[in-house]
Amino acid sequence: MAEMFAEAPAIFVAVAFAFALMIGSFLNVVIYRLPIMMQREWRDQCAELDEALPTDLPEGRFNLVVPRSRCPSCGQLIKAWQNIPVLSYLLLSARCANCQKSISVRYPLVEMLTALLAAWCAWHFGFGWEALMAIGLSCALVAVSLIDIDHQLIPDSIVLPLLWVGLIMSLFHPMAGAETLFISSRDAIIGALAGYLSLWAVYQLFKLITGKEGMGYGDFKLLAALGAWLGWQSLHIIILLSAVVGAIVGIAMIVLRGRDRQLPIPFGPYLAAAGWITMLYGDAMWNAYLNKIQ
Repeated sequence: MAEMFAEAPAIFVAVAFAFALMIGSFLNVVIYRLPIMMQREWRDQCAELDEALPTDLPEGRFNLVVPRSRCPSCGQLIKAWQNIPVLSYLLLSARCANCQKSISVRYPLVEMLTALLAAWCAWHFGFGWEALMAIGLSCALVAVSLIDIDHQLIPDSIVLPLLWVGLIMSLFHPMAGAETLFISSRDAIIGALAGYLSLWAVYQLFKLITGKEGMGYGDFKLLAALGAWLGWQSLHIIILLSAVVGAIVGIAMIVLRGRDRQLPIPFGPYLAAAGWITMLYGDAMWNAYLNKIQ
């Protein structure tokens, strides 16, 4: 099997795409359920905050496995054939089979996005451990980004394991055939420290000047994780890309959609996108910049 994938990259890309479609379907569950699981835990641990937390959270066992998925409108259990990534959405004409309420287009979009990112990583890195780990990082970044957009929080249960995986991967340096991931332990540790402290310093400076919190601690941890995966040398590209894209999108939302300037804009998706781009093209971008200024 490994020899077939190595000799036929197109087959490896196709398999990665199909497998990632199924992962994307699971990510929809993670994106919806993990914040609710966190809110339930906060409610149970902090009884005095009951009034400040949602009171309509599901009761009973509720995690990423149980209960079975249901239609959010009528509560009808979703059958296996109705839960095939993308295909079921098309077969059902984007409507619940029971109540005929519209199904959000977000579900197939998350599945397709995950599949496309995975296929891109498979094509870029070729068959091997580097491609597998890049696909795993891509899936985690999709989940983190959408949870941050929905709830303006980045779960420790995703980003901290991501940080540790990046550090553990450095123990296997040098990895045969790996040129981007599986960096040295020195680069990974410095990357994690510099990633966290750089945004922490910006946060403290902004708070000192304005008296407001400009970002959350989840952003610090996410950049630390990216630093552990990609090394401290990649942090300046990630920060620059995320800041530029974040500024452009933020200004566009204020101008075109009349968004209140006081409303917080999640920074996690920009960090995630910048980290993913840097993973694939960071070296090429930096070399192109150096050639241009020489």
